[in-house]
Order: sequence, then structure tokens, then C-alpha cells
Amino acid sequence: MGSTSVVTGIGVSPGRAAAPAALLPEPVAEPPAGRRLPPGADTEAAAARVAEAADAVRAELDAAAEAAEGASADLLFATAAMAADPSLVADAQERVRAEHLVPERAVWEAADAVAAQLAELGGYMAERVRDVVDVRDRLVARLTGRPAPGLPVRPQPYVLVAHDLAPALTATLDPARVVAVVTAAGGPTSHTAILARARGIPAVVAAPGAAGVAEGTPLLVDGASGRVTLDPSPEAVARVRALGAAVRTFDGDGRTADGHRVELLANVGDPAEAESAAASGAQGVGLFRTEFAFLDRTEAPGVDEQVTAYGRVLAAFAGRKVVVRTLDAGADKPLPFLRAAPEANPALGVRGLRVADAQPQVLEDQLTAIARAAAEHPGTTTWVMAPMVATVEETEAFVAACARHGLTAAGIMVEVPSAALLAAPMLAHAAFASIGTNDLTQYTMAADRLLGAVARLSDAWQPAVLRLVEATALGGAAQGRPVGVCGEAAADPALAVVLAGLGVTSLSMTPRALPDVAAVLAATTWDECRRLARLAVESPGADHARSVVRRALPVLEELGL
Repeated sequence: MGSTSVVTGIGVSPGRAAAPAALLPEPVAEPPAGRRLPPGADTEAAAARVAEAADAVRAELDAAAEAAEGASADLLFATAAMAADPSLVADAQERVRAEHLVPERAVWEAADAVAAQLAELGGYMAERVRDVVDVRDRLVARLTGRPAPGLPVRPQPYVLVAHDLAPALTATLDPARVVAVVTAAGGPTSHTAILARARGIPAVVAAPGAAGVAEGTPLLVDGASGRVTLDPSPEAVARVRALGAAVRTFDGDGRTADGHRVELLANVGDPAEAESAAASGAQGVGLFRTEFAFLDRTEAPGVDEQVTAYGRVLAAFAGRKVVVRTLDAGADKPLPFLRAAPEANPALGVRGLRVADAQPQVLEDQLTAIARAAAEHPGTTTWVMAPMVATVEETEAFVAACARHGLTAAGIMVEVPSAALLAAPMLAHAAFASIGTNDLTQYTMAADRLLGAVARLSDAWQPAVLRLVEATALGGAAQGRPVGVCGEAAADPALAVVLAGLGVTSLSMTPRALPDVAAVLAATTWDECRRLARLAVESPGADHARSVVRRALPVLEELGL
């Protein structure tokens, strides 16, 4: 590829990092059923290979766990313990001796038997099935001379290069081990992008050239511009590492260089996240996703249980504001207790507030719980908003339902273009609006946010999306109502400047993004925000909008963003 090759994709998680490439191995295939040792083969030697493979896998996982920290270390230690399980090894060895199965097939069948037993036990034991499957795949890979599946284990930090990443794998990324991510597929609002941002890991997606990167190639990843430099110069690497060593914090006061206020808030998905978000200096919570209380439930949680769960988040932000979003679920985000009928096109179906038409008690119970939690935490300012609102009538009905529960600060999420176009009449009823740029982009551009093939369209820098943001902000200004952004776009420091210039009054993001967004806003005047917003809105396309704004913000280069 040459000494100065550059692979380009879409930058989805800002920051820069330099390290060797580590390629994500292909999934481990199931060994053919019934594959046996040749006649006269040494079955004891074959059985011994199972134990040797188990010892090697356990040692590798233990070493990785020692080098990791937090949840990543716990996960690796748990998997290592499963690799050391003598019953699994003994069962596989017995299958080699009694049935003359090749070691890899014996391991596969023994592990499947253990997994079935754990699944039948249910509860915590059922959760260990994932560990068994992971160990099974690692043992089979070891026995067949293939790379271990899952995240590569290397002695030094690396850039993870893959076709795409499954959400479960992305969730285990440890920023100390994986310093950047580059994928050939995926889009700006894919799980890879969202989880990388949440962990502060620079990431580039939709980069087809990633398929040609060789194991161990030195890479310099720019997670904002989407550029991946192969074999970068030592000077470039040194600069990136010097910038990476700088630690920025947020002082809790979002503002431009000349003092124009822009509230900087946190997106939160559960009570544990709320506590760390509060410590990060966030001025409040702009999006409290309540789905965590409903996951994996065959029956909806009771009101008392919800009150306790919501109360923990409100308590963490005493003296600040928390915007609670009612349940955002449906055919595209199925929850077992809703028993939603399958739909041919779930993104355009019964989701968000529409679920309340079919199951009104779910919303009633949730509003009751939010109101009780708010009453128990009077020091926290509690706002509530509904997802997927499309009409003025829906707005009126939701605001009225909130009022019946004593919730006076009732707002709407703007995710559907109709809501952006009708922002003024909707905000004649609602107290505020919050723009969900992930879905607004999907619906405006008719581009599935999880489909890599349309990733270039699924970009919040698209001028059509920015015009709808502006229309919403103008509707809010006409009614004297605040308009925030709580989608992934708010976490992009360059785009945050544009959003502020379009009239957005608050930005809510993953807490890790707060210091970077605050620093760029603080270096930019309000007039400059508005000037750059006009340049972006009047651009012919997303790439042009992004590049023209980034060129006008030298602070991005200074901060390594």
C-alpha cells in the first residue's frame, strides 16, 4: 500500500490514536458432526491435547485479565475460570476416548452439553452460557491452529481493525487495550459508533480500505476526519501521543468564547451511569433512557420498582435538571412484555409514543412513577418527554397526560421530520423539544441507521438534517421554548458549534464528550457559531459541510480533535 497510504471512512468518535493494527479474527466454524480420529490413532494423545489447549487458553485469558481493569477484567477472569472447568475438559476427553471424536468436535459437543444445562437452570447460571460458548470457540481455534475468536489479545495496545463489530463485542472494549477502532462497514449511528463514543475510543467506520490493512501495520487514526494513515511518520505519532496525554475536564458551565450559554448535559442509560455522569460536571441529564427498567421482562415492572430506579438518577443530579424520556420501544426495539406483533417495516411502525395507543397502562404507570420519584426528590428539576411524536394532536394528548400526573414540564422528541416542520404549533403546547438526530437523520434521508451500505446518507452533517434542526430551533424561539439536541451529533465538537449556531439551547451527549465539546465551544464566539452554521446549512452535502466547518476551527487541530 505504500509508506504514506491513507484509508478514508467516516469519523464517528473524535480523537486521535497511533498503534499497530490488530485484525479481528473470523468467527469459529462448527467442526463437522461425527468427525472421528483415523483408525489406530493414539486416543490418549488426542485427549491430552484437549487439556493442553484448556491450559493455554486459561493462561492467555488470565494474562489479559491482569492487564485489563474494571468490567473488562471481570469478564476475562470469568471466561478464564470457565476454561479451567475440569468437568468440561473431562467430558471432552471422554468423548475422544469413547467415541473417537477429533478433539475439536469433542470440545464442541461437551461445551454445548454444559451450555444446555446452564440454560435450563436459568437466572445467573443461564448468563454463563456466553462464557461457555466463548471458551468453546477459543479451544476449537487453539486445537485447529486458528486465531482466537473475539477481541485480539496482544501485549501492547492496538488499533482494532474489522469488517464490523457486534454490539456485545463493542461493549467489552477496554480503552487501555483498544486505542482506536476502524471498520469497513457500519455507519455514524451504528452500535459501533455509539459505544466507541461512550468509551472515548476514536473510531472510523464505513472505510472499505480497512479490508486491505495487514496485521501489525502501524496506524494513525483520526476519529473526527475519518482518515487512517498507514505507516505514519515518527513525528506524527509523537504529536498524537503528546495530545493524548493531555487531560481535559469540564467546569460545569457550557458557554461560547463571548459568554453565550449553551447547556451541556449528559445522556444516561441507567442509575450507575448517572452517578459517573454527575461526577463529570454535566449540567444535568438531557436524555434519561428508561428502557433499562423494562429489559428482559415478561411483565412490565411495577410502579414502586420504577419509582426506586428513577429516584436513583434524580438523586445523583440534585440541584440540576433531569429530562426523563418515556419508554422508547416497539417492533424495532422489542421488549418481551409488550408482545408486539411482527412488522414488515418496524422503523415506520408502532414504536415510541405509539405503543401507548395499544397499551395505555404502560405509559400511565410510567408517568405515575416519574411523578412520585420527582416528588421524592424536590431538589432535582424533573422534565419528561415522549419519543416519536409526529403530530400536534399527539403532543396535546401527551402534555395533558403529564398534567394529570402533576408533571408540568412536558416536552417532545423531534425525530420525525413532521415534528421539525410543525415545531412552532407543537411547542405552543409542549414546554420544550429535544432533537434526536440519530432518528431524524434516518427518517429525513430514508437511510437505515444500522445499514453500512447507506452510511454516507446516514450522517447528521447532511444539510437537509441541519435545516430541520434550524426549523425546530426557530419554532422554539417563536414560542419562547428551549430546544436541545440529545442525539449522537451533540458529541461531535465541530458539529456542536454548528448546532449552537442554529439556535439550539442545550446539547446532551455521552459524558466522555463533555470536556471536548466544552473546550471547542469556549474557543468560538457566538457570531462565529452562527456564521459556521450558515456555511454548513448552505453546503451541497455532508462531506463539504464537515470539511468547511473543521477548516474554520483551528482549535480542533490544537486539541487533537
